[in-house]
Formats: sequence, structure tokens, C-alpha cells
Amino acid sequence: MIKKIDHIAIAVADLDAEIERYKNLLGFEFLGTEVVEEQKVKVAFFNVGGVYIELTAPIADDSPISKFIEKKGAGIHHVAYEVEDIAAVISELKGKGVQMLNDEPKKGAHGARIAFAHPKSFGGVLIELKQKGE
Repeated sequence: MIKKIDHIAIAVADLDAEIERYKNLLGFEFLGTEVVEEQKVKVAFFNVGGVYIELTAPIADDSPISKFIEKKGAGIHHVAYEVEDIAAVISELKGKGVQMLNDEPKKGAHGARIAFAHPKSFGGVLIELKQKGE
């Protein structure tokens, strides 16, 4: 069902400042940025030994990331797992009683299809399922 950890997402208020911090202080390989209109975020990607760090900043006040930062402050937002067939995994998890935030996949960065499982189903951790884009 799960192929691997794809990325760890960190909610940030100032994307440019955090990009510099991760590049200069940690020496992470910066891969670039992308705006994901559907999620109302701008994301920056870093490669860390084949697992990605995704810094995620809101681009609108009603962005889920804006609400997250307002409620909990900046910090780890979710762990994303790569799957082969996201629709099948959503169905399987729902069949096992997992509460999904998305019953249907949504558009994510790099043309990926994504869906989130409610943190209540995983001990307080927000889980993203990610099927790579074409």
C-alpha cells in the first residue's frame, strides 16, 4: 500500500527566510518552489538523502496552512507517503475505519494527486497520501 516516505511538510510564515535558513545553515539541496493554487500555498522543496522536506507557506488568509499557523504556530504540518494507486488506498483505509479529510484526490505540487487522512486516525499526525503526477 505505502511505497515510501515522500516528504515531511513544515508550515512556515516567511518562505524566503526559511529557504535561506535551510540552504545556508543545514546545507540542504534546494530544488525550487511552486505555487499550488488549489491548496492556496507556495512550497519550497529540499532533497535530504532521497526524502524531501517541503516548506509550505500560505498565499491567502483562508489557506489551510494559514489556519494551521494561526492555531498551532509554524512547525511540522504533515508526513506524506507515496502510493501507487491513491483511489485504492483511500478506499482501503476508509474500509479500515480511517477518517479521511479527502474522499477524492486533489491536485498537489508537481501534478501529484493527494489526499489527507484526519490526524485523529493516526495519533494526532496529519497523513498525506501522494500519487506522483505524470
